[in-house]
Amino acid sequence: MELRNLFAFGMGVGIEIRDADLDITVARVRPNGAGITAHGAISRFRERKAADWGAEYAAFLKKHGVSHLTAAVTLPRREVVVRTLAMPGIAAKDLPGAIGFQIDSLHPYGDADVASAWTRVGAPSGGALLLGVCLRSSVLEKYAQLFAEAGVAVSSFTFSASAIHGAIRLFQESRTGFLAFRTHETGEIEIYGESPVKPVFSAEFDLPLERAAALAAAELRLPDETESVPIERILPVPRANPAENDLSRNAVGYAAALTCACPRLAAAANLLPADRRSSHSRAMLAPAAALSVLALVLGGAWFASAALEERRYLKTLEDEIAKVEPAARRSSTLDREIEMTAGRIRAIGEFRDRIGKDLTALNELSRILPASAWANSVEISRDGVLISGDTDSAAPLLEVLDASPEFRNSEFASVTRVGAYEVFRIRTLRRGARK
Repeated sequence: MELRNLFAFGMGVGIEIRDADLDITVARVRPNGAGITAHGAISRFRERKAADWGAEYAAFLKKHGVSHLTAAVTLPRREVVVRTLAMPGIAAKDLPGAIGFQIDSLHPYGDADVASAWTRVGAPSGGALLLGVCLRSSVLEKYAQLFAEAGVAVSSFTFSASAIHGAIRLFQESRTGFLAFRTHETGEIEIYGESPVKPVFSAEFDLPLERAAALAAAELRLPDETESVPIERILPVPRANPAENDLSRNAVGYAAALTCACPRLAAAANLLPADRRSSHSRAMLAPAAALSVLALVLGGAWFASAALEERRYLKTLEDEIAKVEPAARRSSTLDREIEMTAGRIRAIGEFRDRIGKDLTALNELSRILPASAWANSVEISRDGVLISGDTDSAAPLLEVLDASPEFRNSEFASVTRVGAYEVFRIRTLRRGARK
């Protein structure tokens, strides 16, 4: 048993927010392992009054004797943007400012007000961070207010990747080089993985599992033969689990409960502001703390030599890491440059494709417009074409355009008779364009 495991004492509640239901898991952690003491669900919580399902939640906690516990809540994966950042050499006190300086480039929400939280991942010397970003008003505030109205004491709002990362480190320092997956109720595949190259990878795919796993393995630079396993198999094996609890479906709620029970050993990013977090009663931890102190006193002599050896080993590792760190930084720089170059190549390809399609549309107009029609101007966009000109009779032009394989839904923007000619403006849609 590792020294850190002696501090593995606690109980926690994990709540996973799903499309229609709330999945609730109560976990108990001790130095010899973790177990699930209770599991439940609140159905259709979005359609019901918060006070009603809040009373159901309170009754569930009371039934199992854990009314004093707060909950760690995982937000739906699709409502959180997950990123990994490399920030080597930045002091802990400077990290919030460094992250805030580039936060606008790490999410697709533009100038919208966002909430973000991070936790350290990978080797301590690597400076890697796991970052979660969500919309503050429409996501975080909405759920915070909803749970407050229901009377649910919440200690954290986090996301699945952070909860899983913390939970698998509850009884061990690290684990790298693997792929894990779970299938959502909507049929989408969520992949979580770690590798020496990329500390954490998390994404959702609307693809078959084999294809999703292959893309994730490529991103993590894992061997092609790397097998993807269900997420519950990378979490600490529960020593107890209620018969009605399907862990393959409820693994994220279990992971969140573990991070809530032992937040120091199983750290997870917390999107909830510090002044709005609930906490367990410290008095409930007094027996566990007393036992921990007693165990430390009795085992101090035995662990003294092991601690000394561990320090020597860590010093050796740090020296070796210092030797390869410059090469690792160069590798990270090359990765970023490759990603930027690939983006530019894609943009050029899209621009070239668009020009080709526009020239095809212009050539088609030249072919199908009768000789009696004169086009003064042609404005081509992605979705349609605006033609201005004059002819002796404008009405047949609509039929000519709609008969073309390039155009559809042609209509006059305006038609004016000027002497022997009709001055027209015709708006037509391009086939294959978005409706």
